[in-house]
Amino acid sequence: MFRVKRLYTFMLQSFLPLFTMTFFICLFIVMMQFLWRFVGDIVGKGLSMSVIGELFFYAALTMVPMALPLAVLLASLMTFGNLGEKFELTALKASGISLFKIMKPLIILMILIAIGAFFFQNNVLPVAQTKMWTLMFSVRQKTPEVEIPEKSFYDQIPNINLYVDHKNPETGMLYGMILYDLTRGMDNSRVILADSGSLSFTEDKKHLFLHLYDGEMFENLRDNAMGVTTSGYMPFRREQFDDKQIYMAFDANFNRMDEDGVRSQYVGQNITELRHSIDSIGTRVDSIGSVYAGEILSAPMMGLSQTLSRREGDSTVTYRRPEVAMAVPLDLDSVFNAPSASYAKTYLNQALNKARRQKMDYEYRSLSLAQEAKIMRLHVIEMQKKFTLSFACIIFFFIGAPLGAIIKKGGLGTPLVISVLLFIVYFIIDNSGYKMARDGKLEVIQGMWLSSAVLLPLGIFFTYKAVGDSAVFNVDAYRNFFNRLIGRVPRRHLELKEVVMRDVVPEDATAMLAELDAECRREAEIISHKNALTRRFATKGLHHLRDRINDIVDYLSNSRDRVVINMLNNYPFNVTSRNIGAVIENNRALIDRISKDIATGGDKN
Repeated sequence: MFRVKRLYTFMLQSFLPLFTMTFFICLFIVMMQFLWRFVGDIVGKGLSMSVIGELFFYAALTMVPMALPLAVLLASLMTFGNLGEKFELTALKASGISLFKIMKPLIILMILIAIGAFFFQNNVLPVAQTKMWTLMFSVRQKTPEVEIPEKSFYDQIPNINLYVDHKNPETGMLYGMILYDLTRGMDNSRVILADSGSLSFTEDKKHLFLHLYDGEMFENLRDNAMGVTTSGYMPFRREQFDDKQIYMAFDANFNRMDEDGVRSQYVGQNITELRHSIDSIGTRVDSIGSVYAGEILSAPMMGLSQTLSRREGDSTVTYRRPEVAMAVPLDLDSVFNAPSASYAKTYLNQALNKARRQKMDYEYRSLSLAQEAKIMRLHVIEMQKKFTLSFACIIFFFIGAPLGAIIKKGGLGTPLVISVLLFIVYFIIDNSGYKMARDGKLEVIQGMWLSSAVLLPLGIFFTYKAVGDSAVFNVDAYRNFFNRLIGRVPRRHLELKEVVMRDVVPEDATAMLAELDAECRREAEIISHKNALTRRFATKGLHHLRDRINDIVDYLSNSRDRVVINMLNNYPFNVTSRNIGAVIENNRALIDRISKDIATGGDKN
């Protein structure tokens, strides 16, 4: 009977709640980014809560590809950081369980999440993007809600500018009104002044009803049959009224656009549809390019045709001449031998204008082909996105889980900082690759997989270090590495201890140093018989000498003799073929010093 191991259920119970929590937190953060980006298109339109909720729901679905990798990274960091901080990971390793076996259930879970992410990208995301962008375009086209301000002109009503001195919020009455009506053009504008009035919608919400009291209207009559008078003045009409009603076209309803327009774009297609669109666009680009190339080849240059045609059976075959030769060289100076200078100038202007027209024609054709090629690249980019999300989830898991095991810090503090920094790097690289692929500066596959190619070695490195329990964040190790890289030899910095827990026995120290001296001389003799190339590389014996020196330095660092402590600082951290002679000399001097201390009765300062 198949039974799930207790370790596997423990890892899943530790990871899944954190993954769920971090996923919704990350989704909320990216949703705030969406809101800040499009808040100007949503606020002030009088949209119902159902429309806003539907828009946010589809927007949340479109943000899943951005939130999912960050959630995987943060959850894996927190899970293994918590295990390391509570020493549970240490206990598991001490019992003989490797890190890969500990990660095994989560690796299987990540594979399932990657498969689900692929089907989400292919089946759910195109539908969600289609509905979201359709709703967004519909919201953008909706007229804003009428909210008349005081003591300023309101211009959100098409072709109408309305000024209100003040208004009564309880009754809705407007006072001190000035209305500029430009619906019939600037030359036939109307200016209406009213002491008071009210503004409301008709029942179908397609017209504004303006009820004015005690005012007058000025109207130009340019389109009137009288036209402009002989004196040059334009006739106008002035009207005074006590009660006037005006209807203005103003559609305040929310009208949804048809989804077919967005569905036909690359954002609304799955892999099958994208492949069909790419093939269609590629065929069209090749066809247009062949036509343009044929026209260029067949266009006569200097009055001579570049192509020849011949009959082969029932068809005509057109081929390009290998070279075109003139019977008589073209006499360019004949242009300046015209009857007059004006004729020569006319010839040159005609030639220049013809060259400019041809240049503009070729540039237009080039731009049209470049636009078609860009559309095809966008389709290929969208198809590659179906796969990059799944791969990014796996990479982020193999970065977060080993890194959490190394840093051994749980909670939301350190893991959150590290996750955000790594995700920012990922986002910058991914966005840069997308833009370069979109603009044709990189191949689409190279641009879309650039971020994965950069982060994959990082995941392999952290996994390798975590499996080997290496100290990745040991500052001293990196400092020593760079010192060796630049040729800088690090030195020891031992000082005389004020309190010594274990005294040095001079006889034991002398025996240890004598044994070290014999091993150093033996290794120096081996090195002297090797050639110059192999002498540059550390042998196994040199590594053994390094360990012996470190043990002796650790033992003699408890000495009460300041001279001995200073001589210990002369030992190098690494023994090489170049400094082994100095090590032998330091051994001899140290043996002499300790022997002198023995002869005089013990350690002295």
